[in-house]
Amino acid sequence: MTDSKVDGFMREALRLAAENARSARGGPFAALVVKDGEVLGRGCNEVTTLNDPTAHAEVLAIREACHRLGTFRLDGCEIYCSSEPCPMCLGAIYWARLDRVFYANDRAKAAAAGFDDAFIYAEIARPSEGRKLPTHRVEIDGQQDAFAAWEGLENRIEY
Repeated sequence: MTDSKVDGFMREALRLAAENARSARGGPFAALVVKDGEVLGRGCNEVTTLNDPTAHAEVLAIREACHRLGTFRLDGCEIYCSSEPCPMCLGAIYWARLDRVFYANDRAKAAAAGFDDAFIYAEIARPSEGRKLPTHRVEIDGQQDAFAAWEGLENRIEY
């Protein structure tokens, strides 16, 4: 992909992010999922509009692209993000198997605008018992039944 194509998709993501911020529908973030030069998914942050903390631009763009393609894997696709993806969005990007991530603003610029996710990166790095959010593993009979059922399923779809 030429730099002009990358710039074009990035400018569109930035335009959508600014439009979303001005409209007060959500935060100043947008993302595009692109395959072979075609935009398959668009997303703008809609956390406050939908009352959904997972309604980040990247997640919504991934959902739309997957729906359009009829698959949960986005091999061969790229994502263009107005800002560096947060840990949740980065996880979604990895799970969707996107080929590349392009972003404009880094996490420091997002933090300066009031969107600081440094604490999440720090918490992820800690062992679960050392996190600020109390996290407890519970040993209970039958805890592996779902895994056993999955492993025994002949027609399961791996992901």
